[in-house]
Amino acid sequence: MSAAAAAGGGGGPPGMMSTAGQQRRRSGAVKRRRWGGLRQQWKLLGLFEIDQQHEFYGLTCMMKAGVAAAIQNNASAAEVSDDDFRSEVTQIHKDFTMETFAGPVFSSLRGSLGMTELEYQQSLCSDDCYLQFISNSKSKADFFLTNDKRFFLKTQNKREIKFLLANLKIYMEHLRKHPHSLLVKFLGVHRITTPHMRKKYFIVMQSVFYPDDRIDARYDIKGCEVSRWTEPAPEGSQIIVVLKDLNFEGQHITLDRQRPWFLRQVEIDTHFLRRLNVLDYSLLLAHQPLQHDERHHSLSFATLIMRTKKSVNPGSSPVHSGVAAVPGEVREDDFMCTLCMIQPQAGETSGVCTCAKHSVPGSDATELPDFKAQNRRLLPDLKNPLHVIDGPEQRYFIGIIDIFTVYSFRKRLEHLWKRLRHPGRSFSTVRPQTYCLRLCQWLQDHTE
Repeated sequence: MSAAAAAGGGGGPPGMMSTAGQQRRRSGAVKRRRWGGLRQQWKLLGLFEIDQQHEFYGLTCMMKAGVAAAIQNNASAAEVSDDDFRSEVTQIHKDFTMETFAGPVFSSLRGSLGMTELEYQQSLCSDDCYLQFISNSKSKADFFLTNDKRFFLKTQNKREIKFLLANLKIYMEHLRKHPHSLLVKFLGVHRITTPHMRKKYFIVMQSVFYPDDRIDARYDIKGCEVSRWTEPAPEGSQIIVVLKDLNFEGQHITLDRQRPWFLRQVEIDTHFLRRLNVLDYSLLLAHQPLQHDERHHSLSFATLIMRTKKSVNPGSSPVHSGVAAVPGEVREDDFMCTLCMIQPQAGETSGVCTCAKHSVPGSDATELPDFKAQNRRLLPDLKNPLHVIDGPEQRYFIGIIDIFTVYSFRKRLEHLWKRLRHPGRSFSTVRPQTYCLRLCQWLQDHTE
């Protein structure tokens, strides 16, 4: 038997097997060239569809099937227990196994954000392809978006997942104390295992830049200067580029009356991260111009009531009945007392509180949550209210992401090395206290 026939695994004519082998090789080469060309194009675009020709198509199909089964397996509970934080549920599928970590906790958080399990499943598990985002991050993680761009999925290493789960309880406590926090909202943690692939951890997050239909600029801000410049996209192009600190110089985030609330919330969130000994997180920032009707709208009393109710309890809509109570929820009979306590958006005025607890001298309203301590504001009536802030002329999308980098011994050595390499310049690897204060100062200097 010829070598060609042996390689083909059969006893057919050598010439026929050789021709078949050549055809397969040519086909493979064409596919690789096509794939290579597409990858180059996608790297330019930044965002593209993961179809059947894509290397991550199989992985994203497993993600969809696994998440769908995990959601259906979740039993809604009024309150989460300590056991729920330690929960690990394994589900066996045809070609893979998926573990879901702390499922009841994340289900509770989704409910508190006014999100039903059905709409979560419809977005994550639809027949539409996921999108891959090619970022300029130094991270080796893979980034995926649901087709409607509402949720981000990101692969993480085991250390990062362990850090998140170990601190999940205090993260949830922070969101309970500060329901309008700008911290990224983690909505699920999973691990996929296949016979021929090492374990793949991934998290599901709410996208800060949603909806992104009219966004005209995106920034990743760390408050320093070394490696904080990105070449902008050519004017008029559709290329999605996330710019950095130095690209933003000479500009301001114009929030007007919202500025004190914003600076205070960033201070609260970054001091929380400082307690976790975390650094190198980013403040994501995007903006789009407000349309005429958005800039010059009057706030009716009915709209004020609706938005105040959303600001007090995002999960209080009738369609969300049965979900876990939102952190910091106010009882229905105390609801009107909050109208005069919520920070309004720019150009708006809050209602006049006429409830008995505030209108009667000497009345006791101490049972109400301390809204000043919680730093609440009047949320916009939009799809992503916790991360959207309207200024006089621009709508801003703002959130704090990438909160897994601990100031370890290795980071301390990196700090010393960068001090030698970049004398007199600011860089990202610094003590958590310095990082926190520096980012807050950057925002003080770049807001008005």
